[in-house]
Amino acid sequence: EYRRQRQMCIRDRNYDVNTLPESRTGKEIKYGYKIFEETYKILGKNSLEFSIVGNSLSCTNCHLNGGTQPFAMPLIGVDKRFPQYRGREDVIGSLEDRINGCFERSMNGSRLKNDSNEMIAIVSYINWLGRYVKSNEVIAGKGLKQIDYPNRKVDLAKGEIVFNRVCVECHAADGQGQKSDQFTYLYPPLWGPNSYNNGAGMTRVLTAAMFIKYNMPQGTTFDLPSLTDEEAYDVAGYIN
Repeated sequence: EYRRQRQMCIRDRNYDVNTLPESRTGKEIKYGYKIFEETYKILGKNSLEFSIVGNSLSCTNCHLNGGTQPFAMPLIGVDKRFPQYRGREDVIGSLEDRINGCFERSMNGSRLKNDSNEMIAIVSYINWLGRYVKSNEVIAGKGLKQIDYPNRKVDLAKGEIVFNRVCVECHAADGQGQKSDQFTYLYPPLWGPNSYNNGAGMTRVLTAAMFIKYNMPQGTTFDLPSLTDEEAYDVAGYIN
């Protein structure tokens, strides 16, 4: 009951950047949100100033709804968890380090300078999202929601059936998604040069399965999933 009430509280909070004033801080946060939504357009290889992003993805393709959707790796309160030990690198890392990890792997790109206007804006946006969260507070909807994995290997044939039944409507039969404009994907590519590389978290079948189960297809929420645990597991394996 507490978790339900806490989740309702989070959903009721204001995360609309359009309500921010046109102050220096307000503009900085809005720019961070814009980068989050249009990452490739601003930081990609076709932009005028940058070539940080190596594929065609945006941050919001994985951190859904601007990083506010429960159990879609939301960024609300993430700022309170840094500095943080990172087992992958075996170091104590900053929030900027974690963001750059996403740029290098999920975005198949390179690091953004910590003192750049763009990194400062992204961090400001994440800090703004976490303004209601206290230090050491664990919010409901953090990270990804666990599923019961079947005690077997991925069944690729079953995964393909799920993909053709559920995923092709948005991501297309070739898995290359649908663009909303020249630069930005409404539904991102799931494999190939415009998708994440093999160092990204989504290449871990168990991680991808949790994300898919409680967020896919489009419009799914954690409290009303469309797929079974086995379907999410198999289609995650098929995609990867």
